[in-house]
This record gives sequence, structure tokens and C-alpha cells, in this order.
Amino acid sequence: MLIRKLLDCPEFIAGDGTRLRELLHPDKQEIALGYSLAHAIVPVGQVSVPHALTTSEVYYLLSGVGEMHINDEIQRVEPGDAVYIPPKARQFIRNVGEEPLVFICLVDPAWRKEDETIFS
Repeated sequence: MLIRKLLDCPEFIAGDGTRLRELLHPDKQEIALGYSLAHAIVPVGQVSVPHALTTSEVYYLLSGVGEMHINDEIQRVEPGDAVYIPPKARQFIRNVGEEPLVFICLVDPAWRKEDETIFS
């Protein structure tokens, strides 16, 4: 049995500028997963850097209020929302609330640095 506690996972700044903790990744644990799972935070007043993945991604919002940008679409997101981000879509999320924006990221297939393009 594998149980990962959030606070036992080291926090780092991802390429898109979010504070990230990887919970499950098939390249880092001996598990039979085709996806990766991470916990992300965008601080108050901040925005992630526009980026695109060659893979699909899902955000599941836990707390805070955000503004999700996918290609030319913009939508308000809040706790309980699941956001599907298609492969190769230009995306970023802005914290528009008064508390940290916290969400789970699921990337399928599992996230790899070479699959991500960061736009400046």
C-alpha cells in the first residue's frame, strides 16, 4: 500500500510559477500509473505563467477563486470545479480571490518536462 502525505512531499516552484507538491508520479514511485497527480497553490494576486502541455490535464479546485484561461476562453473557477485542459492548449490560471488558490493537477500521461512549453 502506498499512501503519500501532502506535507511529506517537498514543495517546489513549477515551470509555470505555481507552488507544487507531487503526490504520485510513475517515474518517482514504483506504481503502475499512467498519470501523475500533484497539489498546486497560486498565492493571492498571482497568476501562473502561460504554458502548454502536449498531454491532457485536469485541475480540480479545492479552495480559492480563480480565472482559468485556456486558449481564447476565460472562465471563473471555484471549489468543486473540475477543469479539462486539452493537449497543446495555451493555459494559465489567475488567483482573483482573497485566499490562496489551491487545486489538484492530474496529467495524463504523466507529466514530463519535455512535454511542457513555457511562454514568456
